[in-house]
Amino acid sequence: MIDMRPVAYVIGRILIVLAILMMAPALVDLGDRQVNGLRFLESALITGLTGACVVLSTRNALRGALSLKQAYLLTVGIWALLPLFGALPFYIGAPHLAFSDAYFEAVSGITTTGATVIFGLDQLPAGMNLWRGMLNWLGGLGIAFIAMIFLPLMRVGGMQFFRTEGFDTFGKALPRARDIARELARVYVILTALCICAYGLIGMTALDAVVNGAATIATGGFSPSDISFEKYSGAGEYVGTVFMLLGSLPYVRYLQMLRGDARPFWQDEQARAYLRWLCGAVVMVTVWQHFHAGMPWEPAFRQSLFNLTSIMSSTGFFSGTFASWGGFMLIVAFLVGMVGACSGSSAAGLSVFRVQIALAALRAHLAQITRPNTVALVKYGGRRVENDVLNGLILFFTGYIVILGVLTVAMSLTGVDTLSSLFAVWTSLGNVGYGFGPLVLRTGTFIDFPQAAIAIMTLAMLLGRLGLLAIMVILLPSFWRR
Repeated sequence: MIDMRPVAYVIGRILIVLAILMMAPALVDLGDRQVNGLRFLESALITGLTGACVVLSTRNALRGALSLKQAYLLTVGIWALLPLFGALPFYIGAPHLAFSDAYFEAVSGITTTGATVIFGLDQLPAGMNLWRGMLNWLGGLGIAFIAMIFLPLMRVGGMQFFRTEGFDTFGKALPRARDIARELARVYVILTALCICAYGLIGMTALDAVVNGAATIATGGFSPSDISFEKYSGAGEYVGTVFMLLGSLPYVRYLQMLRGDARPFWQDEQARAYLRWLCGAVVMVTVWQHFHAGMPWEPAFRQSLFNLTSIMSSTGFFSGTFASWGGFMLIVAFLVGMVGACSGSSAAGLSVFRVQIALAALRAHLAQITRPNTVALVKYGGRRVENDVLNGLILFFTGYIVILGVLTVAMSLTGVDTLSSLFAVWTSLGNVGYGFGPLVLRTGTFIDFPQAAIAIMTLAMLLGRLGLLAIMVILLPSFWRR
């Protein structure tokens, strides 16, 4: 059997950190003389005591390096168990959600999905909206940073953790995972600070700037307002677009740029394809909105740019007429949401990197058919893509499509209409955050979904954030054998 104690020890330490972080929204609400501040203190106490008990009971467990199996369990444990405690403020305090809804909200935050079951965000205590933004920020790369604090205890250099999360270090821009984590944290904090300042300069309130800034860089999409960025239409949409793009590009390229070499950033095939495909989608939807909906060019371009960037970067903010999109525009939105943004960022979806390799494999196969005597190699970035990578890619694509279909059918059996079911699974599996369909149109949230559908969405969010395979691997009987 696998020794679970080292995994429990690290998760216990992270729970203690999570409890400490709950003090920030507690202080905000107590400063506003909101009783909700006491609810945060209760949540922090429960979380901190649980973490301390786990740490004390397993403190002698880390005597050697974590195995790869333990690293997988740590990854799944972080993303699946931490929301149990992150959900406590939603359950104990305002808005007093049922625990299944509270867990959904916390999973949505930590997986940076941004889907919500809360309607009336503008009336929530300030600390609660701050907590939602903090969950997004922690989920973007923050949870990984917290785990990296304890890498010396793991005695493995940390690369196992990166591998199990599907983290692409792009050739290890830095020699050790701990160094990578430290530099990534610096980039993440700098981008977040710049985004918050930019939002403040265009007129956002302090709370809105902090929550939207944290959610933007994390590509999380939790907004402190029911109308999301419609509240700051115009300059807010343009500024938000810029920072959503920055948050969905490969972070390792920022590290290389900070070290004085900007060439890998500009030459990155994935980033260039991402921007090229996004621009193509924006142009098509802008033209469609102008000629078919009669919308003037500037608002058509602005809303198309903001909303499609939000979808493709898997952020989940929205503005303008986005909720009523249909027909051609909805098809474009569905496709860019499926593709997603760049590997090595906080974005989700299939990822541009995987789609590029799939297209390269398709071209090579077609060339082999038309010219049987030639050897058509699959290449990416001038290098040959090995067969094991292609096999893994095929497995991932197949799993993604199959899970999308199976969960959509399962959700429709709960009584949700077909369109709402399809886009609910799409938004959850791709960690996009915003759905379409009759059940979403009324409030822009998933508050009208039955509990069984909420459970399916919760599972889909975890599968999407963990790249599908991590959860599947630990379900195999062979995983638990020595």
